[in-house]
Amino acid sequence: MTQRNSDAIQAIKSRINIADLVRRYVELRPVGSRLVAPCPFHQETKPSFSVNEEQGTFYCFGCQASGDIFDFYGRINGLDFRESLEQLAEEAGVRLEHFTSAPGQTAAHSRKRDMLAIHKIAAAHFAGNLSVGSAHDCRDYIRERGLNREIVEKFQLGWSLDAWQDLRDTLHRSGFRDDTAVECGLLSRNAGGRVYDRFRNRLMFPIFGLSGQVIAFGGRILPALAREDDAKYINSSDSPIYKKGEHLYGLFQARRSIEVEKCAMLTEGYMDVLTLHQFGYTNAVAGLGTALTPEQVKRLSGFCSTVELLYDGDAPGRKAAFKACGMMLARGMSCRVVLFPEKDDIDSLLRSRGKEAFEDLRRQAREGLSFCIATLRAGSPRESVEWARAFLAEIEIPELFHRIASELASGLGLTESELRGAVLERRQNNAKTFSRRPPEPVRKVSRDREIMTFAVRYPQRLEDLRSYGADLALSAPWAYRLWNKLETISADEIFSALDEQEKKFWIRCRSAEAPPLNEKNEKSELYAIQCMLNVLQTSSHTDSVAAALRQGPTDLDTQREYLRALMEARGRQGDQQL
Repeated sequence: MTQRNSDAIQAIKSRINIADLVRRYVELRPVGSRLVAPCPFHQETKPSFSVNEEQGTFYCFGCQASGDIFDFYGRINGLDFRESLEQLAEEAGVRLEHFTSAPGQTAAHSRKRDMLAIHKIAAAHFAGNLSVGSAHDCRDYIRERGLNREIVEKFQLGWSLDAWQDLRDTLHRSGFRDDTAVECGLLSRNAGGRVYDRFRNRLMFPIFGLSGQVIAFGGRILPALAREDDAKYINSSDSPIYKKGEHLYGLFQARRSIEVEKCAMLTEGYMDVLTLHQFGYTNAVAGLGTALTPEQVKRLSGFCSTVELLYDGDAPGRKAAFKACGMMLARGMSCRVVLFPEKDDIDSLLRSRGKEAFEDLRRQAREGLSFCIATLRAGSPRESVEWARAFLAEIEIPELFHRIASELASGLGLTESELRGAVLERRQNNAKTFSRRPPEPVRKVSRDREIMTFAVRYPQRLEDLRSYGADLALSAPWAYRLWNKLETISADEIFSALDEQEKKFWIRCRSAEAPPLNEKNEKSELYAIQCMLNVLQTSSHTDSVAAALRQGPTDLDTQREYLRALMEARGRQGDQQL
């Protein structure tokens, strides 16, 4: 049965436990009443990321990321709220009503939905092509590479026919026109307006998002069919559903193993991943035809803190390993570098010499920072120091900064002060710039926070707060907005209506670090609010009377009344401040 979206949100939350969802990406451990882990959204080593199972929320004390299951799922998978809601609804078996959105938002979402549907159809189409008679060359190539049926099915490999409009015709039969397929790179349009299949005569590698949907493809030309001007690989271009700098090939298939082993293997190509998985290394992933990006490292760090880098031993391979090490070490991850002999790659080594030879290479792997130092020492001293300083400037975790700075200085034959000086000076300048910003009006900020903290903790007492004049005492726009939401939105739906900053505030007010929500604390906190508001009202009254006196009354009797009122107001103010 289809439910109203507000009801569906509650149904999804009741069926999907936030701790179970988070455990798919990070390892949670209990600390008192909390579940904690290193945050998957920023570089750190300490467990500042906290999950509150009872309230269904998360909060990071480092980067202040916060929210509920929809916020977490969307943030870690790069989805907006609507996409997160739809995917979690499907997982929970909850049907949704159609959303009511602004026309532009509706059109964008409809386009993304069509793109995902088109990719699903294309993946099934390419997989089906593997069994047709003209695909014998592809089947032979798969056998030559030693890939078994299990791997072919696990990664949904396929074949694009040597035809100009084979996929296009399939999409037309499914009711899709050309424009959307051209926008997401499955079809191409030439200068004359003719539309044709972009992938032809290639072994197809579907690329999955973490939600399990196909979002892109890579296509490899077969050696037996390659012409002189054919690119070895063609990859999907960026689209509204795919940013290649944010994804890793095989991560969807590998993430369970990565979570169990607490380690990932990172390599360079599609075939390397398939071979590693077939030989039992099911925690292997690869980049997508470009150099490793910080976004890919960030995504991988959400699943593990240790990575084995499997790169070729030639100069380009060493350069790529060096760059990858720097990005991972700066994020607080540990890594090891496995370099293959120049005449071998992953596939040839495993198939010709077996797992034992591969395990020998793994045992010889060099720790990431040690590999970086050795690489730097082989280059020019000036460039090494410049790289080291730039690298250290990327590290935000203090204990990590000091340890790595010490090891780099020692490895490069420098003093620590010589290496760290420029980095620390830059940070001090940034701190001075920040300290020159004008301070906020502290009293008003404190009053707004005190009132809204109680309102968030005990929304059922809004009427009492209003009777004390709490709503009139608010001064900040954010406090007005949050108060209005608390007044107009039901308790079951309020969290989903909050913006990111409001969610952070909400979770801090109701987290394990805040006082427990009970009757005793409720009464004492409300009494404190009442006293504060009484003092505020008396102070305001005193200021008003004093202002009237300064303006000068029109007669002696009025002046005496103002003086009497001022003395009474100051007397009450003194009593309340005792």
